[in-house]
Amino acid sequence: MTALGTAYWRLWSSSGLSNLADGIVKVALGLVAVQYTRSPALVAGLATVLSLPWLVFALHAGVLADRVDRRRAMLTANVIRAGLLASLTAAIALGFGSIWLLYVVALGLGLAETVHDTAAQAILPQVVGRDQLTRANSRLYAAELTANEFAGPPVGGFLVAAGAFAAFAAPSALWIVAIVALFFVPGSFRAERTRETSVREDLVEGLRFLWENRILRILAIMVGGFNFATSAMITIFVLHAVGPSSAMGLSEQAYGFLLSAIALGSFAASFAAERIELALGRTRSLVLSLLTGAALVGIPAVTTNPYVIGAVFFLGGAGVVVWNVVVVSLRQRIIPDHLLGRGTSGHRLVAWGTKPLGALAAGLLAEVVGLRPVFAGAAALILALVLLCPREW
Repeated sequence: MTALGTAYWRLWSSSGLSNLADGIVKVALGLVAVQYTRSPALVAGLATVLSLPWLVFALHAGVLADRVDRRRAMLTANVIRAGLLASLTAAIALGFGSIWLLYVVALGLGLAETVHDTAAQAILPQVVGRDQLTRANSRLYAAELTANEFAGPPVGGFLVAAGAFAAFAAPSALWIVAIVALFFVPGSFRAERTRETSVREDLVEGLRFLWENRILRILAIMVGGFNFATSAMITIFVLHAVGPSSAMGLSEQAYGFLLSAIALGSFAASFAAERIELALGRTRSLVLSLLTGAALVGIPAVTTNPYVIGAVFFLGGAGVVVWNVVVVSLRQRIIPDHLLGRGTSGHRLVAWGTKPLGALAAGLLAEVVGLRPVFAGAAALILALVLLCPREW
């Protein structure tokens, strides 16, 4: 089995550090937000703003990733994220913190994340061979999900308990270290361009390729539905779980540990994803992922037992990483290198652009019908996606 190489492992290190920072921030934003407001709509609105750039800016991020050096795009995005967090930390220290300042920072972080993550998926086939993509993605997801969802949530919970200043200063420092690791990835990672084109032509070319490929089109729609449901659940779950007036009555630290069960399952499955795909095939692997995902978002509707919820979160996290390894590796093999940024961003426009819509819908519905019906509805939506799963590959 061919080694993945030094450049890959430096990229892997940078990605792990970036995702640890990202995991801390996403938990910290919600926990700090509830210190300013207990309104479900305002708390959900923060998550909406954080993921909104995937809906309005994803296509342009893809064009950028296909026009510039992808490593430099990732470096620039992380510089912006570190700077935003440093500015927020200073504002909080000076007593200027507010829910509206969190909204502004969340929007900036979301824009930078859109550029970074699009370039990160497009750069991988340039770093390793296409025949190594399943293994490379498995190792990368092990680092990313462990950092983002296993280590990040409990660390974020402890940091918020120590103070908002610490909660935002730590990820800013982590992004700086990630910049250093990525800086030492050697080589040029600009896609070859055979002719000069306008931004509009680039956008149309990428969307046409995605739409005309039946498998990629169906998978994008399925991921969009899945992310709508999971975003709806996660956005309001903090209100269900944290505080003496909540259904579960957890502390910030306990909430972080509970969420980390998702990443623990993802970490375990990342080492088995390649074998699961070989044993079950792509279709059965994706159906299994959908079933565990439905259980993940639906379990808070039927119990408040943190141990039961944690066990189901573990299985749901395992299903998520199996889905990601199968689908992302397939997409990286199908899409030509000069279109990979736009193909990735077009997929994520549908797949991730639904996240702010899910967060917004959850906040509004929860105000009217309560939290548990939203959890149940999210589970029903994911189960319906099984009907779309491709039978032929």
